Amino acid sequence: MRRRIAALGCWLAALALPALGATEIVVATVNNEHMIEMQRLTPHFERANPDVRVRWVTLEEATLRQRVSTDMARGSSRYDVLTIGMYETQIWARRGWLRPIDPPPDYDLADLLPAIRAGLTLDGRLYAAPFYGESSMLYYRRDLAERAGIVFPDRPSWRQVREAAERLHDPANGVYGICLRGKPGWGENLALVMTMANAFGGQWADLNWRPQLESKPWREAVSLYVELLQRYGPPGSAANGYNELLGLFRAGRCALWVDATIAAGFLSDPAASRVAGRVGFAQAPRAVTAKGANWLWTWSLAVPTTSEHPQEARRFAAWATSRAYTELVARERGWAAVPTGTRRSTYEHPQFQRVAGAFAAAERKAIDSADPDDPTLPRSPYRGIQYAAIPEFQTIGVAIGQQLAAALSGRASVDQALHAAQTTAERELRAAGYGGR
Repeated sequence: MRRRIAALGCWLAALALPALGATEIVVATVNNEHMIEMQRLTPHFERANPDVRVRWVTLEEATLRQRVSTDMARGSSRYDVLTIGMYETQIWARRGWLRPIDPPPDYDLADLLPAIRAGLTLDGRLYAAPFYGESSMLYYRRDLAERAGIVFPDRPSWRQVREAAERLHDPANGVYGICLRGKPGWGENLALVMTMANAFGGQWADLNWRPQLESKPWREAVSLYVELLQRYGPPGSAANGYNELLGLFRAGRCALWVDATIAAGFLSDPAASRVAGRVGFAQAPRAVTAKGANWLWTWSLAVPTTSEHPQEARRFAAWATSRAYTELVARERGWAAVPTGTRRSTYEHPQFQRVAGAFAAAERKAIDSADPDDPTLPRSPYRGIQYAAIPEFQTIGVAIGQQLAAALSGRASVDQALHAAQTTAERELRAAGYGGR
């Protein structure tokens, strides 16, 4: 018996180790559902590439950004493949921190949506492979809206959204009027609020790099944001990010939600969503303008120059972002579950159109309408819609997000929060040589 137990232990240990002679690559990613699905499907890649084994490090979004950014700045990344976005890609490529992806010919670069490809390209070379792309749009409970006699236009105004939130707010029956990101972070609450400020005619900084966080558009946007969540949002909104709000909406707890277009497929899946078939889709709300009202983003796979296994890492990045991978997800989970927002071929596929007809057109329209090179009504010196593509933005954005959370939770007034945010932005930009007041 002891010999059998010892043999069993050796067998289990062998299963935990990479195949003999295989190269192990470490992939750092965010804990979003599409990434978790990618991990589940990784054995397909390993069977086709028996010389490679993949180890995953899955982190909450803010933790991933902080850890990866710190590692890259130190030149000592522990990862072979990084999950990063448009903000980091061009900045890090210019600094020499990323290797070009250089995908194989059958990858079909021309199939990538132009806005997504452009955001990941520097000097004609792709430095990150887009896993999924997104803009933002309004989700609403179509059944509740119809019952209340509410009709949303293709792109409603924030005034119409506020009125609908008030009318649909029904906490006694477990339905909150509106759900919005409250968790602090430049990619969480600030991403939404910057698009709101854009819609009110604002900008993050003017052409002289003077921060505009105490301007009238920012005050109007943040005041509305705080009012919406304090009056009509779920309790504890300051702790809610994308994942938490996705769970609330598909559980039937939110009447309205402005967030990433990538959520549409999850909300439309009857196996995972209580509100499947009862969700309406509209473009992100405008105020005085639609310019910059919806963001543009892509979670992408990049290979750092510190990777000791760049060829294997590139091979994995190309596999996970290929048309073949999309078709694999479709076979395993159905076309409604495929990662979207990156390839023309996905939107053109008849089976995808059949199952995603309710949201695909709205999602594609939102992505195509977002212009990070012309993001605000007044001219701005930066590229990016819900972020400014400068290295200093990450530090400043984290601080602004914390101030927004303080206003939302009642620890500061809107004016106090924006003054503190303005002071921080001025100090950081001045120290970096951008000027400021």
